[in-house]
This record gives sequence, C-alpha cells and structure tokens, in this order.
Amino acid sequence: MPDFDFSAVTPEIINLSKVCVNNSHIDPALYAKYDVKRGLRDINGKGVLTGLTEIAEVKSYTIDDGEIVPCEGKLFYRGIDVEEIVRGFLSEDRFGFEEVTYLLIFGQLPTKKELADFSTLLSSYRSLPSSFVRDVIMKAPSRDMMNTLSRSVLTLYSYDDHADDNSIPNVLRQCMQLISMFPLLSVYGYQAHKHYNDGWPLFIQSPDPNLSTAENILHLLRPSGSYTALEAKILDLALVLHADHGGGNNSTFTTHVVSSTGTDTYSVISAALGSLKGPKHGGANIKVVQMFDDIKENISDWEDEEKLTDYFERILAREAFDNAGLIYGIGHAVYTVSDPRATVFKAFVEKLSKEKGLEEEFALYERVERIAPEVITKNRKMYRNNISTNVDFYSGFVYSMLGLPLELYTPIFAISRISGWSAHRIEELINQGKIIRPAYKNVAKHTTYTPMEKR
Repeated sequence: MPDFDFSAVTPEIINLSKVCVNNSHIDPALYAKYDVKRGLRDINGKGVLTGLTEIAEVKSYTIDDGEIVPCEGKLFYRGIDVEEIVRGFLSEDRFGFEEVTYLLIFGQLPTKKELADFSTLLSSYRSLPSSFVRDVIMKAPSRDMMNTLSRSVLTLYSYDDHADDNSIPNVLRQCMQLISMFPLLSVYGYQAHKHYNDGWPLFIQSPDPNLSTAENILHLLRPSGSYTALEAKILDLALVLHADHGGGNNSTFTTHVVSSTGTDTYSVISAALGSLKGPKHGGANIKVVQMFDDIKENISDWEDEEKLTDYFERILAREAFDNAGLIYGIGHAVYTVSDPRATVFKAFVEKLSKEKGLEEEFALYERVERIAPEVITKNRKMYRNNISTNVDFYSGFVYSMLGLPLELYTPIFAISRISGWSAHRIEELINQGKIIRPAYKNVAKHTTYTPMEKR
C-alpha cells in the first residue's frame, strides 16, 4: 500500500471545506427573528432555565424592585457558601477536597468519622487494573492529556463486569473509583507522553494511601515525591474551588444531557472530558499562561501601563497574541463584580509567589487584573458594565509556580470537577425524566431534487 499521511489536509479537502462553509452559513438576523437563545443565553447573558439541581449554585446579582443589580459573586456547594467551607477546613489546618467531594455527592457535611471512612475508601480505590498502565496508558501516548484521560476512562468500561448497570449503588461505586483514579490516569499519561515523545526518563510512582488527593498529585508527579506544605495546601484549594459550578456550565450540562440517554458512566464522563478540554471552558487557564508569556516577550518593562494598555487593545483588535480577540482570564459568563473563586485564590497566590521569589510576576498579574477590564469596557459594547477576573486568571499562574507542566493544567481541572460530574450524574439518574432534547428550527428553504445530468 502507498504511504498514507493520516494528518494531511489535502487540496481536495480544502476545496470541499469551502463548499461546507458556503452552504452552512446561517444569517445571524434569523437568530433574532426567531428569538433563538444562542448559547442558551438571553440578550443580557442570563442562562435559559433548562433544569433543576441542589448540588451547586452560582450567584452574581440580586433583584431590587424588579431590576437586576450586579453583586459580589457567590458560589454555594449544597447551599453552603464555598468561602465558609474554605475558612472551615483551613482554620483546622486540614485538606478540604475530600470533604467537598463528600458534600457534593451525599448532600451533607460529613462527621469526622464519615470523612475518615470516605477518605479511606477513596484511597482503597486509588489503583488501576492489573497491567492497565502497560497495556493502555503506555500504548500510543497522546500529546494531549485530556484525550489520554478520555481514552483511559472509556477503556475502563472493558474492565468493569457491571459497566452498564445504572443502579445508584453501582454508579456510586464507579464514580468513586474514577474520582480516585483520575490523578493516576493524568500523571501516568503525562509521564508516558514525555518518555516516548520527548525521550524523558520514565518513572512511575505508586500513590501513598496516607496522602490527600492534592498531596498524591505532587507525590506522583515529582521524581523526589517531595513538596512543601504550602504547595499542597494551595493545590488542594484549587481542587476545592473547581469541584463544581452549578448545572449550567458546559461540561456539567453535558453530564446531564448524556446521562439522560441512559448510557453508562464511562461514556458520560468521557463526554464531559471532551467538553472540558475546550479552550473556552477548562483550557482557558492554559491560554492565560500563554498570554502572559507573550506579554513578557513583547513588553520589557512590566510596569509600563501605557504599553500594557496598547497590548490589550491590539488583542481586542485581533492583532496580538493568538488573534482571537480575547483577553483570557478576564470576564465570566455569569459573574460580574467578582468571581468568588478568584477572590479566595488570590491571597494564597500572593503567599506562594513570595515563597517562590516571584513577587514581580504577581505584581504584573495584579496590574493586568486592573487594566484589562478597563480596556474591554472602553473598546467593546458590553451589555453589562462590570467585568472581573475569573478563576482561570490565577490558577494557571499557581500551577506554573507549582512546577506543574502545561499539559496537566486541564486534567487537574478534571481531577477536581469529576466530583461535581459524579454528583450531577447521580442526581440526573435519581430524578430522571425524558431524554434531554432541545429544539432546533430548520431555516433552509425547501427545494426539489435535481437529477444528476442536470446538476
């Protein structure tokens, strides 16, 4: 057989793609004509109500005399302010991710014994099937860890004798196993990629049953297995803040949609991973770090606010960075005045920057946090006046200070969000009604079939 370039985009494909574009464009005016909520959002950016949940709530405004008034952002897990949760476990100098996972899935805060038993059960599940690393993770390693993670999840279906059993006890077992396995699948997938594609030495460390999820991530990733108390505490905080964000975010909505079909847990979580991979969702923190790298390459004086302002104006004009016209980490689809996750995170980011000797870089982030919203407000016609940083703005900086590779930024988001996905999957199954099937209006004009000889 002749050589076949699997990845080649041939001239024939380019020409055919032009036909796709020419015949698939929908007049934007039709969306207004038929009152279509693009992105399931109205003209004010408010999400269209598509479901009910008790798991998490995002609050960004109050209603005063019928008027929507922006307020400081709030995030609630099972009705409890996440800032209170964070203060609670930090005041007792312990890790919080396992407690939050319990809260999201079971709907109540655990007692000391319940949390200890739950953590022990998670630790017992923190292993992979025999030869899984060799036969699955080491074979055809992908350069994208989210794809590696998704492939591993789908392959685990083959190892589960009850993969299609959607009874709540079985789904709970599957979800807890996936929560425990995600750090292993992510880190081992990265190590295989660096070994086979970049020639790095290969080392696979076993998880420590006495460590928290955050500690195990650092333990598995670093050859020395060592980390500071502050490093582990901040990574744990990142996991807590990313664990859930209501039912309307794209990957969680995907979890509900796919669960509503009655399919298996592995297919559902793989679909959610595909959603989270996108740069408009979980991949945004990577874009933030890359944007700051571009700033450093193009602006030598980080204190020159005039040059920073010009840089962001060129970004909005699609003349700088990736030419997408987006200032990453600034603004949010829901939050206006503030993103509570970014607010909680920021104080710890400053502490870590001092530990790492990166105070000047932190000062640059603060400067951009102040300048970028002003530039957006000035240059863009906005339906709202409040623009704030979101959690992605600082999370990428934190991961870089922790020495985490860029390839693992989004998988770490997934390691956290699998807790929320699990809770939402169980909630969908318990309250399951009809398959989720939104309406799409066809706006193509009817025409007749043309015989081949007349085309």
